Amino acid sequence: MAVRKFKPTTPGQRYKIGSNFDLITKSTPEKSLLAPMSNSGGRNKTGKMTMRYIGGGHKKRYRIIDFKRDKHGVPAKVVSIEYDPNRTCRIALLQYADGEKRYIIAPTGIQVGQEVKSGEKVAPEVGNALFLRDIPFGTIVHNIELTPGKGGVMARSAGSYGQLASKDGKYASIKLPSGETRLVLQACIATVGSVSNSDHALEISGKAGRSRWLGRRPRTRGVAMNPVDHPMGGGEGRASGGHPRSRKGLPAKGFKTRNKKKHSNRLIISKRK
Repeated sequence: MAVRKFKPTTPGQRYKIGSNFDLITKSTPEKSLLAPMSNSGGRNKTGKMTMRYIGGGHKKRYRIIDFKRDKHGVPAKVVSIEYDPNRTCRIALLQYADGEKRYIIAPTGIQVGQEVKSGEKVAPEVGNALFLRDIPFGTIVHNIELTPGKGGVMARSAGSYGQLASKDGKYASIKLPSGETRLVLQACIATVGSVSNSDHALEISGKAGRSRWLGRRPRTRGVAMNPVDHPMGGGEGRASGGHPRSRKGLPAKGFKTRNKKKHSNRLIISKRK
């Protein structure tokens, strides 16, 4: 997968770097796996704006993704690789031997026509979902469960992955790209391989309008506000704003916001960088 640069025929195209969609094999989604999506525009049930800078954007439909991979022992064939407007990675449409169709997160290197499986006694090959107790050391995995049977929640965005470092007792140790090493129950399921579309981080929108298409409205800097509106507002001339902090006064840029009493702290062996 690669990105493509555009000829500067317009100011918006001059710096634009986008995906070339070379892996996508089908442009229309599977109708049975679509669900409606409604946008709040940042408003609550009474119509009051509770989240700023949200609104507009293109109308989308949700693709129902199988994060659980709980159809054990039934082989599935990759029918197509598709674009999903709700996530940064690509998705793959599977058709199981019994005729059922499901979407999964497409791993890097998956091909149309390839057979994938999930469950016990499955080979640790790209696209297969296994219990962590059956995965060899050093294997790259994604879509990692934290609670058995609940579905994958870790390493689901474009290019992300975890590496199985060790196993001890009922826990397996997984090293994440952030530098964090975390314990996960060996009864949890993970999918072999890294998530597709790793070049997503290299994309440049090129113009403000593309942010509007994604539902992001212009964001006002705190430094540009008055003191009544933001802790960093006010001052004579172009004041820098002092210590960076949020609108509610919470320090930013390195201030740790994780709860010291969080239950899962005991499962983190080494913190992220």
